[in-house]
Amino acid sequence: MATVFAPTVFKNYIDGAWVEARGGKAIENRNPAHTDELVGMFPASTAEDVRDAIGSAQTAFQKWRLVPAPKRAEILFRAAQILVERKEDYARDMTREMGKILEEARGDVQEAIDMTYLMAGEGRRQFGHVAPSELPNKFAMAVRAPVGVAGMITPWNFPMAIPSWKVMPALVCGNTVVLKPAEDTPLSTYNLAQALEEAGLPPGVLNVVFGDGPQAGAPILDDPGVNLVSFTGSTEVGRMVSRACAPTFKKCHLEMGGKNIIIVMDDANLELAVDGAVWGGFGTTGQRCTAASRVAVHKKVYHDFVERFVEQAKKLKVGDGLDPATQMGPSINEQQLKTVMNYVEIGKSEGAKLETGGHRLETGSHARGWFHEPTVFIDCDPKMRICQEEIFGPIVAVIPFDSFQEAMEIANGVRYGLSASIYTHDVNSAFRAQRDLETGIVYVNAPTIGAETHLPFGGIKDTGNGHREAGLAALEFYSEWKTIYVDYSDRLQRAQIDNVE
Repeated sequence: MATVFAPTVFKNYIDGAWVEARGGKAIENRNPAHTDELVGMFPASTAEDVRDAIGSAQTAFQKWRLVPAPKRAEILFRAAQILVERKEDYARDMTREMGKILEEARGDVQEAIDMTYLMAGEGRRQFGHVAPSELPNKFAMAVRAPVGVAGMITPWNFPMAIPSWKVMPALVCGNTVVLKPAEDTPLSTYNLAQALEEAGLPPGVLNVVFGDGPQAGAPILDDPGVNLVSFTGSTEVGRMVSRACAPTFKKCHLEMGGKNIIIVMDDANLELAVDGAVWGGFGTTGQRCTAASRVAVHKKVYHDFVERFVEQAKKLKVGDGLDPATQMGPSINEQQLKTVMNYVEIGKSEGAKLETGGHRLETGSHARGWFHEPTVFIDCDPKMRICQEEIFGPIVAVIPFDSFQEAMEIANGVRYGLSASIYTHDVNSAFRAQRDLETGIVYVNAPTIGAETHLPFGGIKDTGNGHREAGLAALEFYSEWKTIYVDYSDRLQRAQIDNVE
């Protein structure tokens, strides 16, 4: 008789303790490559659990804000060391719950390590500035102050990296946190929280509530005890987040969709450009906000590029991310797979030429997972839906163009503005593209993915609302400027009124 193992049951993290959700319900966390594998059971939290977490964060804030920033940073440094020690275990957990190949999962954990070390360093570099006063015997300066309780809602595609982008700068600036990770990938956030707990983070400074958006995410937005919100996800949901934050004037950061482009000029290194387009389009199964789902190619090299690109796409091995031979994993869930399949039909109906792929993989080793072929449409019109809408799957649309100016018009002719790339040996074209592309990130002779933690990350138009993740830019969102004047003249000075000759 076969032994039946009970699934691991996880809990919320509130006020420094792992506690069950008040409602007692749970959500399954399944392996998208082997849907019969239950990774674990996670709480289906509700507004009651969220209120508990926010209350804990409010109480903890009163002490945490007074901890010197260098001391807060020492805890982050220890957490980074723990992440380094457990990198392989955490990466394997991530591949099991998210599906991305193990090499990419290692990169995801490494990004969390990089961000944690970076923000640990910022504990001693939260610089303000001193300026001369316009009046005699008066001192003027500006310093950073924490905002308060930070509510965070994170996606499933980078389940440790993106939470770290938000949590680490928030903590080092002196805020406390209520984090709601995506219900598809809760284990990676659990691992991150565990590392911070073991590093010595005081109770209540970080709280994690698991669950879905309507039940566990929305209450974070509505609660007056939350002072700021950071959200990463779709533009449609981001718009709802913005509306929910508006009545109480919460500081709100939105990191949303993208419809990114690689531009291949006629003088490009085609071998390099093809490699970049394959990695940019099919890395993480196209499930990146920075994925290169559009490739615009100069007509002089269009045929050669398409031939090489399609050949490489056909060769990609799709399968379980834990298999070292696998180059592309599954979609995250059945719904996302159906979205990909639907866009294949949209592309065909619009008249784009399906050059390779276009089908669900559901036999043999793919039978128990949410797999789809790497798919390439060619001869696309830039106004087609497959060239305008974010798909979040392994579909790339190839668009021909005649001139640099036409390439810029194609690139900028979408509602998103996250990342763009140009392959060229012409320094003039490269610098004009950096100037003219309407995106927050531009790459030259590299694909649209590959952001580094010490530089600002984010976009414009329907991609973002003006704030940035990562780098020093993150400190701007997670802190408030406080201007301080000290008048030691021992008399009333009325600024501009008395500042006359």
